[in-house]
Amino acid sequence: MTISTGRRAAIQTLGLGIAASAIGLVMERTTSAHTALYSALTPQGAGQLNALMQRLAKAPRRRDFKSVPMILTKPEQWDHEALSEILAYKPVPKQAWDSTDIAGPWLNQIRNALNAQIWSFKHPDFLAVSVTHGTANLALYEQAMWDKYQLTKLAGDKFKTNTLILTQKAESADPAKFEDPAGAFSPADNSIPALMRRGIVFMSCHNAIWEQAAALIKADVNPDGLSHDALAAELTNHLVAGVVLIPGASATMPELQQVGFHYAK
Repeated sequence: MTISTGRRAAIQTLGLGIAASAIGLVMERTTSAHTALYSALTPQGAGQLNALMQRLAKAPRRRDFKSVPMILTKPEQWDHEALSEILAYKPVPKQAWDSTDIAGPWLNQIRNALNAQIWSFKHPDFLAVSVTHGTANLALYEQAMWDKYQLTKLAGDKFKTNTLILTQKAESADPAKFEDPAGAFSPADNSIPALMRRGIVFMSCHNAIWEQAAALIKADVNPDGLSHDALAAELTNHLVAGVVLIPGASATMPELQQVGFHYAK
């Protein structure tokens, strides 16, 4: 199965039937956040997955909160439009990962499942989502929040910075060589940006954000002296581009299962 990529250099060098997918995924953010541009690295034949990625890129992400409540009660308080697109996605199979431990093998497991679905079972439209909470949710914050709030204290000594959002050298490898043990589909490219380019959706749990804000206040890591609801809002406003904010991981999981997503841990 060939892979489509938006990189002009890759198109020029492949010549092996690699189709360029010119999907510019503009992750829309508010004035307080950044705009990021991604190009898809999806299998040829993944028309429905590519279409979903385009719709998700256009779905609004509110990131200008001044405060957020403990329990979200209105759709405008989370990324309702993006979540609705995911819940409406029809191709099967599809998988929802219960991701909780930033230091665990979660990205590697998701990548392995995606590889096998694409090349072993020939399901180019396979969709996997990471329902992210616990310490894994720390990986979905921009580095600015790690610096300001010393998030390594919550993540553990293995993570001095948020290395999971860094682009890896393997991402520039020839996508035609999908068996390359150091290539774009290998453990060498276990990063959130790389998996996003392949269609993986990362969801951030509001409850985890609220609890992490509480932990920072308790540890007296609150340089601006923010209230709990304001600190949680700031963390929310600095989620990595493309992340889908959900009301709660444990509550969203049955919504996903109800429409055919298979639970994975």
